[in-house]
Amino acid sequence: MTDPLVLFSNDPIIKSLHFIPYRNLTLRRVIPFLPKAGQPQTMELVTPWGSKLKVKKGDFLISELDKPEDVWSIGAQIFDETYLVIKPGLCVKRALTWLAPLSDVTHGDEDRMVTVHTLEGPETVRAGDFFLARGVHHEIWPYPKRKVAETMKPAN
Repeated sequence: MTDPLVLFSNDPIIKSLHFIPYRNLTLRRVIPFLPKAGQPQTMELVTPWGSKLKVKKGDFLISELDKPEDVWSIGAQIFDETYLVIKPGLCVKRALTWLAPLSDVTHGDEDRMVTVHTLEGPETVRAGDFFLARGVHHEIWPYPKRKVAETMKPAN
C-alpha cells in the first residue's frame, strides 16, 4: 500500500491548481467552544471520515442544520472574517470558498490517499471523494464532494 501524499498550504503544487470560487449560503448551526476555568481547554473532534481535529478555547463548532453530527471547527479569527451570525446559534458563510479537485494533486489518481494539513490538524482522505479548499488566509482543508453538490454553487 502506498503512503498517503502529504500536503501543506505552502506546497508549490498548490500554486499550480485551478481553484474555482464557490458560494455557500446554507444556514448552519454554530456553537462557540468556551470551556470554563478548570475544564479542559481543548478537545478532540472526529470528522465523519475519521480525521481527528484539535479544537481550542474560542474556536467555533459548526454543523449543517440537517446533519448536527457532522461537526467541524473554525478558529475565531477566520470565523469572524468569513461567517455572519444571523441570530444566536445560527450563521451563514459570507466568504467565498475556493475549490480544486483533490485528484488534481494526485494527477488523476482518485484512489490515492492524501493527508491535508489543516489549521486544526492533519486529515487523510481519498482524493476522488474530496475537493481541496483554500480559505482567506490560504489555509487548506479537504471538502467532501457530496457536500459541494448539496450546499454550494459556483460564484461565477
